Amino acid sequence: MKRIKRAVLAGGTVAALALAGCAVEPGTQGGSSNTLTVACGATEEWCKAMTDAFSAKTGIQTSFVRLSSGETVARLTATKNAPEFDVWHGGPADGFGAAMEAGLIEPYTAENAAKIPAKYKDPNGNWTGVYVGALGFCSNQARLKDKGLGLPQSWDDLLDPKLKSQVSTAHPSTSGTAFTTLWTQVARLGSEDKAIDWMKKLHSNVLQYTKSGTAPGQIAGRGEVAVGLVFSHDCVLYKERGMTDLEVSFPKEGTGYEIGGVAVIKGGKNAEGAKQYVNWALSAEAQELGPGAGSYQLPTNPDAKLDSRMVDLNTIKLVDYDFAKAAAHKKELTARFDAEVAAQPKE
Repeated sequence: MKRIKRAVLAGGTVAALALAGCAVEPGTQGGSSNTLTVACGATEEWCKAMTDAFSAKTGIQTSFVRLSSGETVARLTATKNAPEFDVWHGGPADGFGAAMEAGLIEPYTAENAAKIPAKYKDPNGNWTGVYVGALGFCSNQARLKDKGLGLPQSWDDLLDPKLKSQVSTAHPSTSGTAFTTLWTQVARLGSEDKAIDWMKKLHSNVLQYTKSGTAPGQIAGRGEVAVGLVFSHDCVLYKERGMTDLEVSFPKEGTGYEIGGVAVIKGGKNAEGAKQYVNWALSAEAQELGPGAGSYQLPTNPDAKLDSRMVDLNTIKLVDYDFAKAAAHKKELTARFDAEVAAQPKE
């Protein structure tokens, strides 16, 4: 199975900044060379920390709209002839691959791109990775105890009849996290047909398919379900913020992972500012802002330092996740999921 070597990241806190980025209302468009609008695929707090810091460093007034990966591709497609964003920052690489295939982002090799290991970036510069996260089980131990179950250690543990309506996951059409879950089944089982068959078995145990990939961790934290499928760093954050029954575990067969990317939007109103943003996002300085904003993904810049709350990828098993193949099959596979899984009645 493919493994990723652990990157190096320093925990840091977000300094007080003179200029603050902010979330903008959907539909608000970027403008002059002194403004920048970011489609941001991480948490609101992380997005704000990043845009605030870039504004303070450059004087470019930077705002963001928080969107999941699927929503971002949909918005970029809908506004292709008059883009409302300049940069896409955060979200799994297969979403960036889908955007690349659709001609929505443009190649840019950042000034410091050579710092980033080849396995964390598109070879043609269409996107470059800024963080790495591992998919995990975010379980509410109290709920599991009520069901007479321990922490799940296998994908097939989620199929236990005792977990009927006790699993929360997002929908792969809207969420990059959920598509990572779906493609992980392809990678570990060997085919799309087998992946869909497994998802059909899970279907009756799913309480609901959320739009956001982070929501299942919060749903588990509130005790509405026993297990949420999220990237492990989100579960760590929710536990730290007071959802103390939560605990992370990983499937023994292997799990999927994300490379969160950054890219320049094709036809954006501030191309030069977008390139400056990409340069900055790849720096150790920018990647060290994560822990201060409650984001514990591993960085891609080897000059950044680790935080103790980040997952050690050397301690878990990863599937052989082919990001290019996942991107190429995303539209077809999510359509199959819609028709063959999500639209079907639950037993």
